[in-house]
Amino acid sequence: MIVKRAETIATPRFLDALSYAMELHGTDVRKGMPSIPYAAHLLSVCALVLFDGGTEEEAIAGLLHDALEDHPETTSTRIIAERFGEEVRALVEACSDTPPDYRGGPKPPWKGRKAAYLSRLETAGPKERRVSLADKLDNARCLVADYHTQGDLLWSRFNAGKEDQLWFYRSLKEIFGAAKGGGFLVEEFQRTVSEMERLIDGSR
Repeated sequence: MIVKRAETIATPRFLDALSYAMELHGTDVRKGMPSIPYAAHLLSVCALVLFDGGTEEEAIAGLLHDALEDHPETTSTRIIAERFGEEVRALVEACSDTPPDYRGGPKPPWKGRKAAYLSRLETAGPKERRVSLADKLDNARCLVADYHTQGDLLWSRFNAGKEDQLWFYRSLKEIFGAAKGGGFLVEEFQRTVSEMERLIDGSR
């Protein structure tokens, strides 16, 4: 196999982001799945961004996309901007469904947060869409895989039931599908959500 030099290089800043993501999320696990470290999701999102031709800034945002939501007590938009730059800060903020000034405690209602996220996504630029799409694709893949083994029991892990989850993923499918120059991530997301729809419809 011939190894070619990558256009997006793992610079010290990228390695710092990887270290910072592990510092923030190192003890986190996937919701309802204590045997799977949350870092697996962050690494998957980052990899999908890079496979789709994303920049270093987008890859770093993939590693940190949940930082503001999950660890508001230890990080902030200011810290991310100072450490990784304004572009990364903007990408991370765009991929969060909580207010930028969220500092912990109860979050706003689930459906309202998701509706606001979808509204912003409709007018987001290609970089924001790529990071968001990588995140939602990895989540959708995990949902489908778990549905095959757990069925409707899996919804007990989440703040919203299957009908609300299906509404959210169908809305994402429509928004991502309407964007120009979709690429393989969009195609894979469409297939994955279609499989989710088939499984949920079959359980009704």
